[in-house]
Amino acid sequence: MSDISAAGYLWETARKKFLLLSFHESLLFSNNVDRQRGTMKIFISGIAGFLGSHIADKMIKNGHEVTGCDTLIGGYLDNIPDEAEFHQVDCCYLNTMVKLTKGCDIVYHTACTAYEGLSVFSPHLISQNTYQITATMLSAAIANNVGRFVHCSSMARYGQQHTVPFREKMECKPQDPYGIAKYAGELLVRNLCEIHGMDYVIAVPHNIIGPRQKYDDPFRNVAAIMINLMLQNRQPIIYGDGTQKRCFSYIDDVIYCLERLAFNSDVTGEIFNIGPDEEFVTINELAELIADKLNFKLDPIHVPERPQEVFLATCSADKARSRLGYHTRTTLSESIERMIGYVREKGTKKFRYHLDIEIVNEKCPRTWVDRLF
Repeated sequence: MSDISAAGYLWETARKKFLLLSFHESLLFSNNVDRQRGTMKIFISGIAGFLGSHIADKMIKNGHEVTGCDTLIGGYLDNIPDEAEFHQVDCCYLNTMVKLTKGCDIVYHTACTAYEGLSVFSPHLISQNTYQITATMLSAAIANNVGRFVHCSSMARYGQQHTVPFREKMECKPQDPYGIAKYAGELLVRNLCEIHGMDYVIAVPHNIIGPRQKYDDPFRNVAAIMINLMLQNRQPIIYGDGTQKRCFSYIDDVIYCLERLAFNSDVTGEIFNIGPDEEFVTINELAELIADKLNFKLDPIHVPERPQEVFLATCSADKARSRLGYHTRTTLSESIERMIGYVREKGTKKFRYHLDIEIVNEKCPRTWVDRLF
């Protein structure tokens, strides 16, 4: 590296560190933050997705410049804010990602084919679009000297544990290809960021629900699937006996924590569960709640359980409460009401079997093979 290029590299590093520290100081010392003082350029992979689009809204509202990419596999085009610069491109293409992230201060990596159940039967697709794209985004961000990389992981990292809720220091025991790929992505983030000196934070949001979630997808999003079915006067389909238990996170309760992970200076190199540990409900209870909101006569169809599904899964919010000020503001009942309102406004949709099943055998759910949704 020449003296001139080395000097430029050091200057760019100092500039981005200064922006992050300046923004953090404004958060600490002002109750009415002038967001423009800390205006940054932010790149969001998966910007058309449920989570990515809400992050984009928040960043734009705060006065930041937002750009992002998406393949539209798991999101909707109308999710993307008009003010954002959008590129319909797969983030597996390194040269393109290097070009798009040039000059960016922060990267939110939300892109992923987040299909935990399907990953057992389409491991090539899911791992390629989970682990490999993480490697690509990291290479691009490091090459461009990005100030901070916010990596969105998954509760699937924990797998089946002896106790719940899951805590950040637990040994990770992922038990399906999606969870394995997500955890491998975390290890790669930690490894490359520490080697090359890029700030990083790992977020573990779980079972996020709310408006903009893809509800015509037969492979994931249980609450959205049930709402779409019941609004069409169709019975929901439940895997197993329905006593599996989950907590559900309303999108607005997640976003403000993700904002702090990008700008707070005391979170670098750490992992944070993001979401509630209250209202731990069975899938049967979730179906009953939705049916009650819709005045729907519930008689669910039970089918065999999916291989490798974790029976009890929820995350502790203690660390997020103490370090990020997390607070569950939206009850599950309120969350479901808002989702119902969104689907009614957009209109029900026919389910789209848009992903290939690579392994079809007797273990593959008939809901997918026979397209029961």
